[in-house]
Amino acid sequence: MRASHADRERAVDVLKAGFAEGRLGQPEYEQRIARAYQAQTHAELQMLVADLPQGPVPQAQFAPRPVAVPTTFLPMQMPMVQPTNGSATGALVCGLLAPVTWGVSSIPAVILGHKARAEIRRTGERGDGQAVAGLVLGWLGIGAWALFILVMALVAVVRP
Repeated sequence: MRASHADRERAVDVLKAGFAEGRLGQPEYEQRIARAYQAQTHAELQMLVADLPQGPVPQAQFAPRPVAVPTTFLPMQMPMVQPTNGSATGALVCGLLAPVTWGVSSIPAVILGHKARAEIRRTGERGDGQAVAGLVLGWLGIGAWALFILVMALVAVVRP
């Protein structure tokens, strides 16, 4: 399997630790570092660090407790990405469609926006910004209709 930049950096960290602990001499250390940066595969990197400990070795006389391995020496873990809430996406879409639908989709935008924000607080999903944008656009559409109706009522009252 091909090595990534992060894989090379982890191998270099192991080599640095080995040099700092006195396990490698200066010329060998420099040679291995150069080969690590040129390595294309995991196998090449593994050959460079196979004879070195992959983390700190606890010394019984100095540390009676086991020493925790720094995160530098641990394999990379992919963060778990939360999905985006579907109701938030729906609220945003309805809010954006409000001008096209003459404000008819404003009410669903507000309903879906409030529903999405409650679900996001409960589940920790992503999409709070989409829900808020849908709410704002929905309320603006409802406000525009209320203003239109108020103006029409005033026009009807003023004209005899």
